[in-house]
Amino acid sequence: MPASSVAAAASVEGASRPDPAVVLYDRDCGFCRWSLALLLRWDVRRRLRPVALQNPEADELLAGMDAERRFASAHLVTADGHVYSGGLAARPILDLLPHGTPLARVAALAPGPLRAGYDFVARNRATLGRPLSKAAKDRATARIDRHGAQTTAGA
Repeated sequence: MPASSVAAAASVEGASRPDPAVVLYDRDCGFCRWSLALLLRWDVRRRLRPVALQNPEADELLAGMDAERRFASAHLVTADGHVYSGGLAARPILDLLPHGTPLARVAALAPGPLRAGYDFVARNRATLGRPLSKAAKDRATARIDRHGAQTTAGA
């Protein structure tokens, strides 16, 4: 193998994986679990680490945010500590996902409608979750738990 190929292979093997961003979600909300599980299917690089808002780690990550605001939406906390809430979390989440950058650019062009759409879904999440079967919610919970364990183990 040429020396340049060996160096390139070594740099890839030795490259550290970026710390995953944390997605905070309401574990008591079936629709929230179901929609997060769909998102995590896309996260094949394990760039997102799910953490329930009910977990004590959420208190640390969202220090200073009151409980009402905390449970009103999902949140993304990046490796540098920046917090994005609700619809404003879509763009940075999309940026982390494979082939998500074009969608992130679209999201950046329309933050108002994106935020309004997210707020509508968040206000109606109980209604949206009613048609989901217990089995679908259980599968979602299992995917979230698996993804979190794999992301933590790989970090």
